[in-house]
Formats: sequence, C-alpha cells, structure tokens
Amino acid sequence: MPVKKHLSKIKFLKKLYHRFVLNERDPFKCKKTFIDRQKGSDKLCIILAGYKEFLYPKVFGRIIKYTPKDIDVCIVSSGKYSDTLADLCEKNNWSYLSTKKNNVSLVQNIAINLHPNAKYIFKLDEDIFITENYFENMIKAYEHSKARYNTGVIAPLIPINGYGHMRILSKYNLTDKYSAMFEKPVYAAGSDRQIESNPEVAKFFWGDGGFVPDIDEMNRQFQQNAQEERACPIRFSIGAIMFERSLWEEMNYFTVYSGVGMGCDEVDICTYCCIKSRPLLVSENIVVGHLSFGKQNKAMEEYFHIHKDRF
Repeated sequence: MPVKKHLSKIKFLKKLYHRFVLNERDPFKCKKTFIDRQKGSDKLCIILAGYKEFLYPKVFGRIIKYTPKDIDVCIVSSGKYSDTLADLCEKNNWSYLSTKKNNVSLVQNIAINLHPNAKYIFKLDEDIFITENYFENMIKAYEHSKARYNTGVIAPLIPINGYGHMRILSKYNLTDKYSAMFEKPVYAAGSDRQIESNPEVAKFFWGDGGFVPDIDEMNRQFQQNAQEERACPIRFSIGAIMFERSLWEEMNYFTVYSGVGMGCDEVDICTYCCIKSRPLLVSENIVVGHLSFGKQNKAMEEYFHIHKDRF
C-alpha cells in the first residue's frame, strides 16, 4: 500500500495527513471580525462581497427590497474588512463578518457556524441580482422537489450560466439564433464555452439585441408556469443557491485548502451532491441575474456603467 494511503487510514494520523499531505486546514480557525445582529432565524442568507463595489447600489438595492424580515442576512468579506459593507450592514440591521485569511470556503464555514439556529442557508455572490419573491420561491421549490428527489441544493435559473443559458434559449426559441451568432449551445460549464468567456454573450443575455426580456420580466413570466424543478447534469456555478444546514454538516463542512480556494466550495458541493445522490436542482420558476464570469468581467463592468437600467 502506498505510504500516503496507508497514513491516511491510521486514525490518530488522519488529521496530520489531511493538514500536511492534502493541504487541508481547520474549517473554522481564522482571525475574524464579526458584528452580530442576528435574530436567531431558521433562515440565513450569506452574501460573499468585498471586491465589486461598483455593483453594490444595484445588487444590495434588490436585496433590501426583496428580502423578508424573518431572514438573517450576513455579508461576508473574505480576506478584507470593508467600511462600506460594515456601514451597509449597520443601516440594514444585518450582520457583518470579515476574515483576515482570504479563503471563500473558510469564511462560509465560519458564517454558518456563527448562526446556530439557521436551518436553511441561502448563499449569494456579490454579482447576483435577485428578483421578486426570490427567497420565498426558493424554499417553495426546495420543498416541492422533495416529492421526487432527495434534494441536496436548489438554485434559480441564471441566464449567464452553463446550465441556465440552455433553458433560457429553449424557452424563448433562441437556440438557432444563438448558434448563428456565437456557437452551438450545449449544457456545459467552463471557460472554453462562450457563455463563460465571451462578453458579447453576456450582453446578449442582459438584453442586447432585444432577444430576451429583462430578468424581472422573465421571473414574472416563469412564476406563472406550473411548478417544476430539473436536475442539473453538469457542474453548476453556485453564485445563487440554497441548501439545508444538515447537508453542510453531512459534507463535514466546506473543505479549506491552503490559498484562496476559489471554486473549491463549488467542487465540494457539486461532488458531494452527485456522489451521495443529493441532486442539485434548478427551479424553472425563478430567475436571477449574474453579471458575468471572469473573462467577461472587464468588458461587463464597462457595460454595466452604460446600461444600469438593465440591472
């Protein structure tokens, strides 16, 4: 038996194996600042923020408008303290968590752990634009899905997403148009696909050309349809999801590796849900907006400043 594998099976050496061989870190250990305003709700919304301040008026404006009063909101900033976010939290009676170490898995673990009454965990990235009835309909979809699935995670339709763009194209009969303008669309995530790399594709889904309605109109239309959730067959970009605390505990929390760990939480939850038959489901009745992926970000920041009315 290889030495590494043998060491990993010796109980008292397991922690050292994970710490030094796999580069895993304590899932909760970090210097932090936590301004606690929680109400003890069974619903918690964690918002990862701190790096796209130009979006705050629009993104947080929607969160202020559409978040029910019974949800605890905690803005978390990984690796930095933001006076802007701290002030925003004070004005809205939200909690604020910042960590010295920049690791997205670590900061989420700490945030969930600091809210012991939270059963339902909503997680949002700072470039997600929620819509009316988002929280209520996510819980509704999650509970509805349990008739057919041992649900792990529920997510909304996101037009700029490897899965979501396919559903939007299908619903508006735009598959051929998209193929002619960009590439043949397939259910796929990754920077090799134009949905994640081409800013012109992002603009297409934010309304350029008038092919799709804005996210609020899409959301209104789809809310009127019969309730439906579909299993996502690919890696899902987890900018907007909801899961139960019990899933996070069963996963033994998000794995904290050395470094920033960007995307490690996504790999963790997508892998666990697949292996344990706890599918990640996408509601056909909820739409939210996503600004862009990494290769699109610079162009889409410029686009945002010009077309703020679309957001």
